[in-house]
Amino acid sequence: MAETLTGEGSRLEPFRGELTGYCYRLLGSGFEAEDAVQETLLRAWRAFDRYDEQRASLRTWLYSIATNVCLDMLRSTQRRALAMDLSGAADGGPSIGEPLSERIWVQPVPDGLVLPADGDPEELAVLRETIRLAFVAALQHLPPRQRVVLILRDVLRWRAGEVAALLETTVASVTSALQRARSTLQAVDVMPGEPFRPSDPGQRELLARYCTAFERHDITALVALLHEDATMSMPPFAWWLRGRDRIEQALLDPNASCAGARLVPVAANGSPAFWQTRPGPDGVHVPFGLVLLDVSEGLISDITTYLDADRLIPLFGAPADSSRPSRMIPAHR
Repeated sequence: MAETLTGEGSRLEPFRGELTGYCYRLLGSGFEAEDAVQETLLRAWRAFDRYDEQRASLRTWLYSIATNVCLDMLRSTQRRALAMDLSGAADGGPSIGEPLSERIWVQPVPDGLVLPADGDPEELAVLRETIRLAFVAALQHLPPRQRVVLILRDVLRWRAGEVAALLETTVASVTSALQRARSTLQAVDVMPGEPFRPSDPGQRELLARYCTAFERHDITALVALLHEDATMSMPPFAWWLRGRDRIEQALLDPNASCAGARLVPVAANGSPAFWQTRPGPDGVHVPFGLVLLDVSEGLISDITTYLDADRLIPLFGAPADSSRPSRMIPAHR
């Protein structure tokens, strides 16, 4: 976990959350974002005696360092992706192939790590949308510097001149990069579903019905809540399905049964999200996967289940109580 800086570093710590959100959008991994921000704050702490507030605000200076750290990291990594970016939909069947490296995947992130604790509700809603899995995966299609420009201009609302100064380039160059980035995202056709509105009665009812059907292992009721073209994937496997019928077939497979599993709410990627827990040998429930949902037209349109729960627990923390079922919808920032 990230270490807290002392002394002059106390002036830097308040920026940790927003910097982590920025780095997460760039890198597509909560773990890498934490590492990037820790490196950013350490570099800033070591160079603090050379910081000139006449040249740049503390916030701008930190973003400049964070940008350089992330660009360095991106030089040695491949583009992270979702299963849909890697192959066509599977036809079903018992085999889901071999797991792929963690570095292949856009990874989930806790809301609390990348979103402010308070602020303008409309601004928070925008920030929540820009950490959704589909949006972060779409960002990975951009060259790193275009990614920086689009996030700073369209997500964080920096002025073109501020971005140009940070990247040591011209406003014209920033404007051109932004246009190319927007064009690429339009071609990628980002479809993250509807915004998650935890206070919306319709969404709350849908998610409560989904949890009830899942925990009762009522496949008929569960499938009835899925969009006709719903998708389902399970990183770290590239296997994924499209269509309510194929998902139903997979859920009915006795070798992949989720009977006895439970869902425990967690705040992740600005989306409806749950720990899926299963009973261990002693009957006590343990995390099996992290489930993120998308909602569209009043139905579930995507189910992404990250199966490497043990690796994600240090980032998210274990479920507060996985010994009994919970159908509460998590409170989101």
